[in-house]
Amino acid sequence: MKITLKKINLFSPDYPKISHLYKTAFPADERAPMWVLTYKSGRENVDFWGLYANDQWIGLAYAISENDLTYLFYLALTEKVRGKGLGSKALQALMKQYSGNRFYIALEQLDETADNIEERRNRRQFYLKNGLKPIKRTIREASVVYDVMSTGDVQPEEYERMMRNYLGKRVSRLVSMDIIE
Repeated sequence: MKITLKKINLFSPDYPKISHLYKTAFPADERAPMWVLTYKSGRENVDFWGLYANDQWIGLAYAISENDLTYLFYLALTEKVRGKGLGSKALQALMKQYSGNRFYIALEQLDETADNIEERRNRRQFYLKNGLKPIKRTIREASVVYDVMSTGDVQPEEYERMMRNYLGKRVSRLVSMDIIE
C-alpha cells in the first residue's frame, strides 16, 4: 500500500476530519491550538500533511524544518488503521520527504506510574523499530517533559532557534520550551 502526503489547509476537504483526529489523538496539554497549526503551516518551513493510503485519508502529520533538522511535531493515524503497519509506512514516507535532514520527535516519557504506560512503551518501540534512537536530552514544553528520539543528535540551541523562529519573538517569550541535557 502506497502512502501519499498531501498538504492540508483550512479549505482541504479532509480538514474537519483532520481537526477531529488531532483533538482526539493528543491530550489537551500537548496540543497547540488548531488555528495556530493551520496558520503557521503557510510558512515555507512548516508542513501540515494529510496522510493517505491508496487515496484514502488515514491520518495527519505536522513537521517543522530548519536547515538540516526536521521536528515531527505531530503524527496520528485514525483508529481504524492503527496496528496494520501503516504507521511505519507513513513514518518512512515522512522521513523520505525530509531525506538528508536529521529527523526528531518528542514523545511522552516512560513514567511507570502513568495511566497509559503500555501505550507509551508501544509508541517508543514503534519509533525504535523505524530507525529513531533515543538521545540523552529531554524537551520541556510548558508543563510537559518529553523524551527525544532522533536520527542524529539535536543540540539545545538548534531546538531553541527552531521554536523561536516558528513561534515568533512575542509568543516564544510566553511559552517555556527548552532542551534539557
